[in-house]
Amino acid sequence: MTNLEKNNSHYTESDIQVLEGLEAVRKRPGMYIGSTGIRGLHHLVYEIVDNSIDEALAGFCDRIHVIIHKDLSVTVIDNGRGIPVGINLKYGIPAVEIVFTMLHAGGKFGGGGGYKVSGGLHGVGASVVNALSEWMIVNVRTDGNEYQIKFERGKTVSPLKLIGKTDETGSKIQFKPDGQIFEELNFSYDVLKNRLREMAFLNKGITIILEDEREGLYNEFYYEGGIISFVEYLNKNRAVLHSQPIYITGEKENASLEIALQYNDSFIENIFSFANNISTPEGGTHLVGFKSGLTRVINDYARKTNVLKPSDANFTGEDTREGLTAIISVKLTEPQFEGQTKTKLGNSDIRGFVENTFAAKFSEYLEEHPAEAKLIVEKSLSASRAREAAKKARDLTRRKSVLESASLPGKLADCSEKDPALCEIFIVEGDSAGGSAKQGRERKYQAVLPLRGKILNVEKTRLDKVLANEEIKAMITAFGAGIGDDFNVEKLRYHKIICMTDADVDGSHIRTLLLTFFYRFMRPLIENGYVYIAQPPLYKVTKNKKEHYVYSDNELEELLNEIGRDGVEVQRYKGLGEMNPEQLWETTMNPDTRTILKVELEDAISADETFNILMGDKVEPRREFIEANAKMVKNLDI
Repeated sequence: MTNLEKNNSHYTESDIQVLEGLEAVRKRPGMYIGSTGIRGLHHLVYEIVDNSIDEALAGFCDRIHVIIHKDLSVTVIDNGRGIPVGINLKYGIPAVEIVFTMLHAGGKFGGGGGYKVSGGLHGVGASVVNALSEWMIVNVRTDGNEYQIKFERGKTVSPLKLIGKTDETGSKIQFKPDGQIFEELNFSYDVLKNRLREMAFLNKGITIILEDEREGLYNEFYYEGGIISFVEYLNKNRAVLHSQPIYITGEKENASLEIALQYNDSFIENIFSFANNISTPEGGTHLVGFKSGLTRVINDYARKTNVLKPSDANFTGEDTREGLTAIISVKLTEPQFEGQTKTKLGNSDIRGFVENTFAAKFSEYLEEHPAEAKLIVEKSLSASRAREAAKKARDLTRRKSVLESASLPGKLADCSEKDPALCEIFIVEGDSAGGSAKQGRERKYQAVLPLRGKILNVEKTRLDKVLANEEIKAMITAFGAGIGDDFNVEKLRYHKIICMTDADVDGSHIRTLLLTFFYRFMRPLIENGYVYIAQPPLYKVTKNKKEHYVYSDNELEELLNEIGRDGVEVQRYKGLGEMNPEQLWETTMNPDTRTILKVELEDAISADETFNILMGDKVEPRREFIEANAKMVKNLDI
């Protein structure tokens, strides 16, 4: 169990400090949990689980159990010390009540018997979850007793009371998110499963259980190998260059470091960083330190072994990270995050600590493992040569200015509007559907780019080959924002990129190829919410001489069950080209009547795994994935 400094187990009401009262959480929930959509809903669970993880980091908890109930409430149980229940002298109420009713209250600010290392930095987690819940029931087991306190929408409705004796210790928190606050109340088992698996990887020796009473689902996560197991899990469907991940640790006063890395034969870089168990998708000083150390050491080794000649330029960071899977996890007593959702670490001293610690130990590894070192350096050399080829190809495809309309691809039917926020582009499968879309569109703000056939599978391809593909070049040029490390979302010409493919197997494949390309080489498109999937109708039903467009099998069944089925004609659309321009506009392109789905990146690790399974080289994982998900298929068109 990770433990920078084993705390005194004497954790009492005096360790709970209050910075300010609970205000405005219900009025402005987005400030505290990011959004009131599905992401914010899951954030509530993370906040409570983080508190249990803090107990584990302090050395007092090794089991966490999360249960999703049929009434859409959630329970989180741990076997830690239990939240203090004594009366806080300053406020005259039990410490546990302060924790759940006052903002910036918790055992995370003053040292003592509280937490040296904590994910819930701001101390707002418990009280915010309470404020945004219809109700919450907290049970605390400590000192041989079990206590209970109840809340409704952040207010105490049943004061703390003794309810029995127990030999166990820990906390049990059950809450039901408030329908007055959240747009969606249905938790995703998969989203929670991915997050809790991640937490188990980051905290070796801790058992985390997820149970779903709605569907009878159950998962138990325990990883003795910690982040070494994490890297192995991420690389499980890839061919690795060295059999064992490289594992590096380091400590200094008030901070510790764990890094695990392993190269594979892909061209994809997968680095995930964490600070106090919190995912930092925007990186920060720990990630910068790691990247700098990695690039420096590989260049030094390549010079020393004469792989790089005196006249050769150094490898770039991009070269040294090709095919790299890595986890960087730092734990520190005073983390500085940007915002409550904690997406970027800002502690300036952590960069030097990570860079120097990692560089020294990684350099030792390369010296002691010459065979593995040779493979890593040769991988960087190969990437460097491909980068030079890609640079030439990129220069040919880069659009120097939005005004240079002559450089746009010939098959693009552009729109006249120049404000990207008002513009949308339909990526359409085939010339036939492209022709209908061009004729049916609203020319002022809708552009159409038809694709011929299936684009390249970029999961198996280096950037230089990607840039040689005509269909991909057309998209890069039309979007106007570049590709890869050069991608600049500020230069994007359309803020809605809509994939419009046929409702059949080929259409699904093309859509997956497009999403793989966007995720691997234009990820900010997805992160900024600019990618959408069109929803063309599956059927045209003629009933009583009236035409109905139907978008699902359930909708078709409902329509056929009204009045009866006599004299009803049902046409199954297999291709967009079967619709004339007016029909395509009416059903799929008109903003007033269409349905489009926004592509959101809920979990980068899960997305990476899915794209690798679906589009990677290994057949067996893909077969298992398809078999596991076949039960959800409602309408299989083969």
